[in-house]
Formats: sequence, structure tokens, C-alpha cells
Amino acid sequence: MAAAPEEPTPLPARAPSGRWALLVGAGILLSRLAGLLRERVVAHYFGNSGVADALRAAFRIPNLLQNLFGEGVLSASFIPVYARLLAGDDEAEADRVAGSVGAALALAMAIAVAAGVTLAPWLVDLVAPGFGGLRRELTVSMVRILFPGVGLLVLSAWCLGILNSHRRFFLSYAAPVVWNLVIVAALVAFAGRRDAEGLALAAAWGAVVGSAAQLAVQLPTTLRLARNLRPANIAFRDPEVGTVFRNFVPAFVSRGVVQISAYVDQLLASLLPIGAVAALGYAQTLYTLPVSLFGMAISAAELPAMSSAIGAEPEIARQLYDRLHAALRRVAFLIIPSAVAFAALGDVVTAAIYQTGRFGRGDVLYVWSLLAASAVGLLASTLGRLYASTWYALRDASRPLRFALVRLAFGTLLGIVLAFRAPAWLGVNPRWGAAGLPLGSGLAGWLEVSLLRHSLVPRVGRVEIGIGFACRLWAVALVAAAAARCAQLAAPSLPPLFGGIAMLALYGVLYFAGTSLLGVHESHVFLRGLQAAAARWRGSP
Repeated sequence: MAAAPEEPTPLPARAPSGRWALLVGAGILLSRLAGLLRERVVAHYFGNSGVADALRAAFRIPNLLQNLFGEGVLSASFIPVYARLLAGDDEAEADRVAGSVGAALALAMAIAVAAGVTLAPWLVDLVAPGFGGLRRELTVSMVRILFPGVGLLVLSAWCLGILNSHRRFFLSYAAPVVWNLVIVAALVAFAGRRDAEGLALAAAWGAVVGSAAQLAVQLPTTLRLARNLRPANIAFRDPEVGTVFRNFVPAFVSRGVVQISAYVDQLLASLLPIGAVAALGYAQTLYTLPVSLFGMAISAAELPAMSSAIGAEPEIARQLYDRLHAALRRVAFLIIPSAVAFAALGDVVTAAIYQTGRFGRGDVLYVWSLLAASAVGLLASTLGRLYASTWYALRDASRPLRFALVRLAFGTLLGIVLAFRAPAWLGVNPRWGAAGLPLGSGLAGWLEVSLLRHSLVPRVGRVEIGIGFACRLWAVALVAAAAARCAQLAAPSLPPLFGGIAMLALYGVLYFAGTSLLGVHESHVFLRGLQAAAARWRGSP
């Protein structure tokens, strides 16, 4: 391995973000594939049982800390300040800000972890009130085990903020691979040696060890890039540190609103028949794959670039408009076929990933119903990330907060009606009401996107993907899905895993071929990017 250069890599304000997005996507892809492997192993050993409900709820509760203090909040508050200081060649000040933020996170995590371990029973009652008996006891035990590991993951997210600002995207997003693999190793190692409850506890301990491993993977490169980083006091009086903390509060609350929405869904699911919490978790794992792989990859690559834009206000607005418009089209090009696949081919997707061991065909259909409902808001959630990132780059985290609150209120109301009233209106089993939770959240997501888009008009102009462009993508995706479904019906005897891979590969080929024939620019750019990446991979030593 070559030695690290003495001088930091220049960070041009207008550098194209396509390459960075590809690196983010590659890192996220590896991480998500490892996550799918973890979920497949979990489904194999626990299915849609009460233990699976407990495992899902236990992992969700302490992850609130990771999501609140971690990547989302740091992206909104820390990265814009840190990246702009680097762009202005003020590396020493940038590293001093990073040290203060790191010290504040470490202190906050020490307090939060101690509180979480102590208050675990009350936290479980708060977010899973439908749990009782063994499910509740097992969930409490796992929450107490998991909290220290989540504190380490928040520090890992601090490393991610520094790595992303230095354009080291691949390492920061590929690091969670080790976390997933340690959990898988724990499950495989203790399977057959413990009962279901004991195996779930082993998975929780594996998550703690995996958290330490994930931080260890990132820390050496982080310290090498932030050469002036020193153990620091929390310098509240420093103007740049003050900017981070001022933006942190609204970003924290805004991110909290998003997380509260997910927790409300879990709370409501805990009141539905056994298996609803686990099924919702399985569906969310698949749903977040394109959100992370495409939406997060592009928005994560764009945020440092947007934050590094310099010049007069009209020049900055023009740069933001150009970047946002191109990013919205790239996201739509990749997310629209994902939404169609979840709605039209969701049973094949679910079976390919989960149908093994205790996870049967009935579980596949149940998860598909939630996945299809999630598809309604898939594009909204990814477009919303980009619009919100633009406000973060403008150092305004309050607008996304206000609109997130509207989304929470509207989504909660819709979720309650659809989950608990709609099944009776339709004359179906109450368990199918679980699909109403992601459906309500998705519809609320479109309201949030509309508010974000209109709020940016005075600052950067009206930025949209265009109706004609979107219609072409939807039409091609629907035709490709119909063709793939016909192919699946013609070969029904293939095992779920191989059948799913074959059908999704056919679907992807048809979508890219169709968009290329229609002259969609993003299709040609994406394929050229893949060819260039393959060429670099073949040419690497």
C-alpha cells in the first residue's frame, strides 16, 4: 500500500459528484449485501415468531441514539462547517472543530448509554406496549446488551463525517460490513447450542463486538486525515463550533421526528397480532436498500460538494441549482424502478432474500404486502433527502425540521386509520393492517417533499425532475416488470433465491435497455460509469 501523501487532497468546490456517488454506492452496496445476509440468517433461525419480534424491537430501541446523534445529524450540522473550512484551506481550524464535536459526542454517549441500560424496561414499554411476558423480558435483556455498542457506532458516525469531508466515501460506508458479519458469525456459532431466546442474546452480544470492530476499521484513516486532531475541550465559544451546535439542535430534532415516525410504526405494529413487528422490520430492510444505495449515495456525495460552494450569493444559488437538478434526476432514474419492483415483484424479492428455514410462503406474502405499501413513498423519501441536504448546505436546518413535524403528524394519523380501521372496512384479517403503516408514512412523505421543494424556490429556484422525464421512467419500469413476471411464470420451478436473481436481472436489463432506447441521458451516464469503474478495477494491481 502506498504511503499517505504529506499534503491533503485538494477539495475543488465544483468537482463532479458522480464519481463520489459511485464510491458511496459501492460502499453502501457491500454494507447492504452484508445486511441482507444477516437478515436472511435471522429469518432462517427465527422466522416471524415472537422471538423475532423481540429481536427486531430490541435492535430498534437503542438504534434511536445512533440515528439521532449519528450520520443524519452530523451530515446536517458538522459536515457543512468542516467541509467549508477544508475548502478554504483552514485545516487546523477544521480539525479543532472536529475535536470539539468528537468530545461532545463522547460525553453525550456516555450519559445516554448509562441512561439506556438503566431505563431499558421503561423504554420497551414505551415503544412496544403490546409486548408482554417472555417477549418483553427478552427485549429488555437485549436492549441492555446493545446500548454500549450503539455508543461506539455514534463515534463511528463521527469518523464518517471526517472521511466524507475528505472524500473518503468508500471506507466510511463499507465499514458496517464488519458489524453485520460479526452478528452473522455469532448466530451461526451458537445455533444448535442455545434455544431461540439464547440465540437472540448471542446476536445482541455479536452486535456489540461488531460495533467496536466497525469503529476500529475507520479510526486509523480518520486520524491520518485529521492530522491536527487533538483531545479537545468542547469549545462552545468558537464561532465555527458554535455553528455546528446551533445547527445540531434543529437537525437533531428533525432527525428525531423521522425516527419517531419509525418508532410510532413499531409501536402500532406491536398492538397488531404476533409477527407484525418482525414483518415490518423485514420489509424495512428491503425498503431501505435502494434508499441507502441510491438516495443516500447521491445525497451524501452532494452535501460536501454543495457545502463547499463559494462565491457571491447568485453564484452559490446557481451551483446549488445545477447540482440539485442533476441529483434529482439521477435519484429518480434509480428509485422509480425500485418502487415498481417492490410493488409488482415484491413476492419474488422477499422470497429470494428470506424464504428459508422457519420463513415460509405465508410469511413471504405478508412481508410483500408491507413492501408494496412502502413503495408508495420510496421516491418521496429519497427526493426529500436531497432537498433537505440543500437546506443543510445553506446552513439552515430549521426548514427541514418544520416540514418533518408536518410529515410526522400527518403520517401518524394516516397510519392509525389505515392500520386499525381499514381492515374492518375491507373485511380482511387485522394482521394485514400492518401494511397501512408504511402506506401512511409514504403518503406523508410526499407532502414533506412538496413543502421542501416549494421552500427552496426563493433561494435556488424551482428544481424538479420534470413530468415527461418521470413518465418515461415509470412506463419503462412497468413494461419491464410485466415482462419479468411473464418470464417467472414460465419457469415456476426455480428455487426462490436463483429464481429471484434471474428475474430481477432480467428486469434490470430490460429497464436499462428501454431507457437507453428512449434517449434517457442518465441511463447512458450510469452505464458509462459502470464501464469506467470496471476498467479501473481490471487495471488496478
